[in-house]
Amino acid sequence: MNLRIRTDCPQFYSDLCDVLRLFYGDVTVEDCSGREAVPGGDLFEHEWSAEGGVWVDRWRNGGHAAERRTPVCHGHPLEVKRVRKRAAKAALYDLLVGMTGVRPPWGSLTGIRPTRLLYEGLEQGLSMDEAVQRVIREFDVSPDRARLLAEIAQMQRGILRPAEGEFDLYIGIPFCTTRCSYCSFASGEIGDGRLVAPYVEALTREIRLCGEMIRARGLKLRAGYVGGGTPTAIPCADLERILSAAQEAFPGAVEWTVEAGRPDTIDREKLAMLKSRGIGRISVNPQTFSDETLARIGRKHTGADTVRAYELARSMGFDDINMDLIAALLGETPEVFSRTLDRVIELDPESVTVHALAIKRSSRLHERLHVEGGGHAPAAADGAAEMIAMARARLTAGGWRPYYLYRQKYMAGNLENVGYAKPGRACLYNIGNMEETASVLALGAGAITKWLYDREASVPEAEVEALRFANLQLRIERAPNVRNIEQYIARVDEMAARKRALIFPEAREGAR
Repeated sequence: MNLRIRTDCPQFYSDLCDVLRLFYGDVTVEDCSGREAVPGGDLFEHEWSAEGGVWVDRWRNGGHAAERRTPVCHGHPLEVKRVRKRAAKAALYDLLVGMTGVRPPWGSLTGIRPTRLLYEGLEQGLSMDEAVQRVIREFDVSPDRARLLAEIAQMQRGILRPAEGEFDLYIGIPFCTTRCSYCSFASGEIGDGRLVAPYVEALTREIRLCGEMIRARGLKLRAGYVGGGTPTAIPCADLERILSAAQEAFPGAVEWTVEAGRPDTIDREKLAMLKSRGIGRISVNPQTFSDETLARIGRKHTGADTVRAYELARSMGFDDINMDLIAALLGETPEVFSRTLDRVIELDPESVTVHALAIKRSSRLHERLHVEGGGHAPAAADGAAEMIAMARARLTAGGWRPYYLYRQKYMAGNLENVGYAKPGRACLYNIGNMEETASVLALGAGAITKWLYDREASVPEAEVEALRFANLQLRIERAPNVRNIEQYIARVDEMAARKRALIFPEAREGAR
């Protein structure tokens, strides 16, 4: 399906396309702004005007029309732009609801961090109940999802932001024993292992270079996270070398997580090494306990292997274990997913992350479904909502509580990913990274450093409150590392230099 947009606000074209895709999937959308377009059922026309202190957004498609009136916003240009964009999107959403009768669970929201809207209301002085009602009223979020945001905010209380001068650390190890069919991460199969040694050499060099910067800046690590890929896919000695370098360069963290991930990469030697390095939190990820599904998605282990790895970790004293599950895996029914939940609840890990399957364009599964279907194939929504609801009900009944949430494009049923944890077991790194309340120094191929700055320093005092209400008091700048492993190895000094520009912004300003 191909659609067209003609809008008076072409600067919001990409965001408006996201709204259309809530209802029509991954359609192609042509931008007809600035020129006359032949009317038709595929054309969505948008007119914007300012009338007597009110912004008016009018949308029409064939015989359908919708209008949204918003009080004119005065203040910082970023806040004005944000309110304008929301109004244009909300009016298009109103039109599409009227045309289709569909009400997505997250309403008009297309962003990946819905909790920000709740915090925005709280910062404006609303009570929790009032902030929840505002999310429902202004964005048409379902009451169930709005209450979920409130539960998450309760779990994040007191640990949402690191202390002054603290940062979080991500170390990426982009190797797996096999590549899952749905995977879109910057990782590859370990194959003959020829890239492991040069990658470890480059990564430990980046660690040392960035450690020097952090010490010079006087910063302290709060939480470290080693992900991938599958970190335990590489030899034990190589993983230990990385951890040793990181803990020497960035001492004193209160939390360290290593994604042990695939049970077929977990053994006594690696677990003993992790224990000796003071790693307190690990993941043992089944994704599903259905052996048929595991084979279908390209995993080379069974559900029984997951149980053996989990029980081995428990026997060696690991008392903070996470398990990842994926709802709506190809071919799975709610009954199959329910049996996976049975096993997880029986094993009783400290945290469980429930993902709704997202089929990204760079995954092998997308390639296969694209060939079969002749276009982008989003994850099937059939049963996905039931599985996500089932997980939430059963996990909360078992004592787990939601503590972070994010959304992605092409997710089954336009749903969400939620991390659940027992009280006191929420992962600090996950909260700081997903909510973007912590600066994250990210090392390794494909890793993206995100550094937070106080925006108020460059804003007139009269505008500070408006920025705070808009949750815009922090400015985020990013420094991405190249995704290709061989390019990363060859250019590691350049990757470290990119971070220097973020950690020492005054040097960058002085050079201008």
